[in-house]
Amino acid sequence: MGSPSFTFRLERVRSLRERAEESAREDLARELTHRVRGEALLRQATHVVSSARDTGRDTVINGASGAALMAAQVWMERAERHRLDAVADLTRLDGEVERSRVALTEAAREREVIERLKRKRRADHDAEALRQAQIALDEIALTVHRRGTAA
Repeated sequence: MGSPSFTFRLERVRSLRERAEESAREDLARELTHRVRGEALLRQATHVVSSARDTGRDTVINGASGAALMAAQVWMERAERHRLDAVADLTRLDGEVERSRVALTEAAREREVIERLKRKRRADHDAEALRQAQIALDEIALTVHRRGTAA
């Protein structure tokens, strides 16, 4: 007498949640990659601002013409705008990373709920199979005992 094998009726749901978690993990990885690029752009923009300030200072110290001073000032302002844009982009990327983390956490939580349910159902199935096996063994033992006492 064989017992039926375990089948989890919500396997499709479990598999969907597993795929959703994997997708959320990939989204987070992608957002982290974008953030790393954003950090590099900010470092580069900061370096350009520093270089522009040095050049502006050198222009003033060397007593350059008014046109050279104006050009240096325009370059410093442009470099600072680019740096501020990079800061704003990095802040936006931080928000996207945080949203991705929250989505991954939620997807992992949903998958874990269904995994716990599957483990519980598996344990219930195994317990029932053991109970049925014990009933069968008890019947065999009772039959053997009856035959032994009848003889």
